[in-house]
Amino acid sequence: MNSVDRRESIIKLLLVSNEPIKGSVIASKYLVTRQVIVKDIAILRAKGENIIATPDGYIINKKENKVKAIIAVTHNEEEMFTEMSIVIKYGGTIEDVIVEHPLYGEIAAMLMIKNYNELNKFVQKYQEQKARLLSVLTNGVHLHTISAESDDDINLIISELKKNNFIVSDLED
Repeated sequence: MNSVDRRESIIKLLLVSNEPIKGSVIASKYLVTRQVIVKDIAILRAKGENIIATPDGYIINKKENKVKAIIAVTHNEEEMFTEMSIVIKYGGTIEDVIVEHPLYGEIAAMLMIKNYNELNKFVQKYQEQKARLLSVLTNGVHLHTISAESDDDINLIISELKKNNFIVSDLED
């Protein structure tokens, strides 16, 4: 299979999958290295394919009629699970995390966490890797793009986040 055919096949594979697929899994399917797949994905993205790299692998961001909001939140590392649980409790998806770094500017990472199973896997990986959250770079302040089925769901998410003091409030009085 040549590279053009492989890339077309990768798109089809990602379109039919409802779960992210690891680069190593795709590589073994096509009998190439993971680095070849990384290059293929980069070329496909450059051609306009909406492929997202998540911690669990690659997915295609299928166009959905979801409502989105970008929220500014703050919390310490111990409160991460609680904050993210609020979003998924109301059917929301935590699409990403974004921090504004003083030297590098905006740093973003795709998350695409939409249920408790995915949240638990994320937390487990965080604990096993002994990683630090991006928000430690900004004293806990960060942004999330969240999506949900309706404005009502988004409003419920924001309301509960406010109630739990996770939303960054205006400092103007």
